Amino acid sequence: MTRIVFALLALALAGSVQARGNAANGKELAKAEGKASKGCAACHGEQGTKPSLPDQPVLAGQHYDYLVRALTDYKNGRRNNAIMKGMSAALSKQDIEDLAAWFASQKSNLHDQR
Repeated sequence: MTRIVFALLALALAGSVQARGNAANGKELAKAEGKASKGCAACHGEQGTKPSLPDQPVLAGQHYDYLVRALTDYKNGRRNNAIMKGMSAALSKQDIEDLAAWFASQKSNLHDQR
């Protein structure tokens, strides 16, 4: 009986663990030309802190989950922006997680830093 309880507990905990992206890979993707056209840095800045236009968001310091969801939504058409649709089209799920990890790890003035 004890083994069953421990097995169920282990399964429950394993299901709640989320895969996180690799920030180092995300940094390279953000500035890379080719895979994501001119890269995220062209519009959002290399660290995601300096958008080139006022209607482009600051990505640095955003929540990881929010960034994953936003990029996924652009990719599958739930969010409608022609530029972001094209930029996200070639990204894999891992690419999206890596980019989200990179931008989420950057300091910004979006909220108080801990």
